[in-house]
Amino acid sequence: MKGKVVGLLVVIALLVGSGGTYAAMALFQDDSNGGSERSVLNNSESDIDSEELTKINKAYELITDRYVSNVDQKNLLDGAIKGMLDTLEDPYSVYMDPETAEQFSQSLGSSFEGIGAEVNMQDGRVTIVSPYKDSPAENAGLRPNDKIMTIDGKSTEGLDLYDAVLKIRGEKGTVVKLGIQRPGVSETLEVDVTRDEIPIETVYSDTIKKNGKTIGVLQITSFSEDTAESFSKELKKLEDQGIDGLVLDVRNNPGGLLNSVSDIAQEVIPGEKPFVQIEDRKGEKQRSVSSLKEKKDYPIVGLIDRGSASAAEILAGALKEAGGYELVGEKSFGKGTVQTTVDLGDGSNIKLTMYKWLTPDGNWIHKEGIKPTVKAEQPSYFYVNPLNTEKTLQYDQNSKQVESAQVMLKGLGFEPGRTDGYFSDKTATAVKAFQRTNDLSVSGKINEKTAQKLQEKIVESIRNPENDIQLETAVELLAK
Repeated sequence: MKGKVVGLLVVIALLVGSGGTYAAMALFQDDSNGGSERSVLNNSESDIDSEELTKINKAYELITDRYVSNVDQKNLLDGAIKGMLDTLEDPYSVYMDPETAEQFSQSLGSSFEGIGAEVNMQDGRVTIVSPYKDSPAENAGLRPNDKIMTIDGKSTEGLDLYDAVLKIRGEKGTVVKLGIQRPGVSETLEVDVTRDEIPIETVYSDTIKKNGKTIGVLQITSFSEDTAESFSKELKKLEDQGIDGLVLDVRNNPGGLLNSVSDIAQEVIPGEKPFVQIEDRKGEKQRSVSSLKEKKDYPIVGLIDRGSASAAEILAGALKEAGGYELVGEKSFGKGTVQTTVDLGDGSNIKLTMYKWLTPDGNWIHKEGIKPTVKAEQPSYFYVNPLNTEKTLQYDQNSKQVESAQVMLKGLGFEPGRTDGYFSDKTATAVKAFQRTNDLSVSGKINEKTAQKLQEKIVESIRNPENDIQLETAVELLAK
């Protein structure tokens, strides 16, 4: 840079919400173009005239000088900025005061303490986009599209995204009680989540033997600063083993950095089409084309689900439309916008939606998601609601909690007779069998210990690759 680069230093991040990895790609305005922060941020088409500015100043002076109580001027200005962003009705455009921005910058490290879930704001409520792999949020049974109605018994109504997230975060070993509203469930679910240290590891590799073939699996959990480098190393390791096919797994991947996913796309997407298109407010498009001359000498299959969002969807769209590869799983989340974070000079910043991103064929998937070419859903117990461990479930009760317990029992091989929420004799028999198998007191009732053990066993079963129908489907396609 050496003095030649001045003006707007921004962070382009395809972060879906407040996520754990708040990483950055810097763009610079060269002074040879006469750029400055003021000239970049001001748009002649939308300049506020002096009369409007006078009105804003009058309102500020009226409140600070005449309001019945003393007013904190900093809070007043922060509120004005938040108010402007609120009028956009865009959950991804937010303001962070210096304190909040500082706390979130800590997520740039190798780990942070919290529950490990990406969130955004939907319909005025903090909403789970995706829990991180092996996180407390995942272990507690939180799922994409869960709305957080309460935090430790206090309503989230009126809280902005970052205030809510800071209340959810906390020291390792402490517990946060979340009131969850889940689509299709009428009652609010009470979920206790024990906070832990969340490592920022984003790439995991493995191989699976099938029909005499070696299938490589690369799972990308988010796109952070080091993800592309890790991806290259792990891909080379797999290729050195002579893989016959590759699964790229971006399930429950909430997104991340545009440059990170771009670097990864360059390694697997041939350059016949742009792998992504970035569109500004005027409709002008910047197309990113890979320098890769031809496809890999092995087939590739992408894995997506409802928790695949933003940058994960960029890669999925590139695989499907530019690579011509199969996508296995469920329709993705649907986030098709790009945010730029602008430093306001005092430690505070605004993260503002400035661009759309489009798939190679020019499709905008915002709120629509990307459909898989091969639909595959996991067993029903993968989506089961968590149990409230404080309430005992027993014979002749009828509730959604009983239904969840029945789905868990059935998934673990203990036949409950029914899964409609009625606690029948056969359900009680299944509970007793589960209790005997797990050295619990045999009562036929689901008390706190039995509920905890049920959920523990379900998590173990979900993590067992042998039960992963989506992964198995992808592997089958590659091992034909």
